[in-house]
Amino acid sequence: MLLHLSDLHFGTQRQECLDAIQRFCQQYQPEVIVISGDLTQRARFHEFYQCKQFLQLLGIPYFVVPGNHDIPLYHLLNRAFRPFHYYELFFGDLEQQLETEHYYLVGVNTVRPYFHTKAVISKQQIGQVEVQLQQAPANKLLTLVSHQPFYTAEHEHHHRSDCPALAEQAIKQWGHHGLKVLLHGHFHLSAVYDFNQHYQLGLTHGVYEVHAGTGCSNRLYKQLTNSFNVIYPDATVEHYDFSDQEQEFILRTSIG
Repeated sequence: MLLHLSDLHFGTQRQECLDAIQRFCQQYQPEVIVISGDLTQRARFHEFYQCKQFLQLLGIPYFVVPGNHDIPLYHLLNRAFRPFHYYELFFGDLEQQLETEHYYLVGVNTVRPYFHTKAVISKQQIGQVEVQLQQAPANKLLTLVSHQPFYTAEHEHHHRSDCPALAEQAIKQWGHHGLKVLLHGHFHLSAVYDFNQHYQLGLTHGVYEVHAGTGCSNRLYKQLTNSFNVIYPDATVEHYDFSDQEQEFILRTSIG
């Protein structure tokens, strides 16, 4: 299984959620943990340090991409001239790839310092991912990870402006090279969409957009609870919600 966390926002973390995530990992031993951005609240050194310490404590391979909260907000010089300095110091390259037993992961950085929350992907990034997918092993779940989603539902129209302008073009190109799953965060809510239904891809396989809620932050969207996803090699997605009463993440829904 793949454990999909997002929007940890260290600096606003709930210790009870961190403890529950650790117990979940000890019990189920995920093959890999993916964190789709917003590791920190204000991109401060100690927040990155706390996040790194927590992920290393889990003892499981992890894969991260930056979110819009992972670059300085108030320090304008750092935002302009070295926006990803602390992120790269603790987590390395902004766009990485990772191959595990059942998953092939491709990271895409959608964050730009000159935007606050809006995502951007370039034609160069689309081409780079296309090449990576062409070279990927066909027997693994081809999975893209970015912070901002590439699609959101009509009833969430106030979020739509944060999706990248070239999202539909990117999905059409990547889908024809075997992309199956896209993992995102940013909106602090859980959802799954099939791009075949929204972008008319004409593919024989599904291409699924998977949104994760916030794994451990007290910054909850519309009073939703903390949550995370589990993705299996057959692209089945499970949503887990945190129960304050039981102090554990409880399976809510399974899709696939």
